[in-house]
Order: sequence, then structure tokens, then C-alpha cells
Amino acid sequence: MACDLCDAAVITRRYGESDIAWIADCEICLVPMIVWREHDAQPAPEIRARLHAELAAVADEEFGPGGWSIDDHMRNIPDHYHAHARPPYFWRAGSAWSVK
Repeated sequence: MACDLCDAAVITRRYGESDIAWIADCEICLVPMIVWREHDAQPAPEIRARLHAELAAVADEEFGPGGWSIDDHMRNIPDHYHAHARPPYFWRAGSAWSVK
């Protein structure tokens, strides 16, 4: 079975990449998302910390320092680790998201 995250097709804005991950806007929710290059849902704690630090650098630029939170509940692709940087009120009922 093919994995969209392993394919790493450039579909949305690409912020950058490193030896362990790439960061782009999520195709579904259009917020920065980091994708681990390994097809595995459970990175070791030190890898997860590095992934979150790389995502934080982008999220701070996009939403302001601390103006976001990490969401790594993998809803649509649960077998390949990825995490989103969510702005405040992203999941507010009845709308997509809005930053106040």
C-alpha cells in the first residue's frame, strides 16, 4: 500500500526539510506539518523532540512565538508519524480556524 507521506510530493507550501523530516502546509488543514521520513508511527523520544523543535521554528514564524500548539494525533494517516502546528481556536465549532 502506498503512503502519501512517504511519497513526499510537493503539493502545498514547503517550508524546508532536514535529514529526518520535511515541513509543509498540510494538504487538508493548511497549517504547518512536520513529517518524519521514516514510515513508523512511534519515533523515539529524542527523535520526537527534534521533530517538534523543527516544527516549532516554522510555527513561531507563522503564528508568532507561542501562538500555536502541537497536535500529533494522526487522524487520517495513523501509521506514519507527523505533527501539525495548530493556531488557537483551530477546532472551534462551526468554522475552520481563526486567530484572534
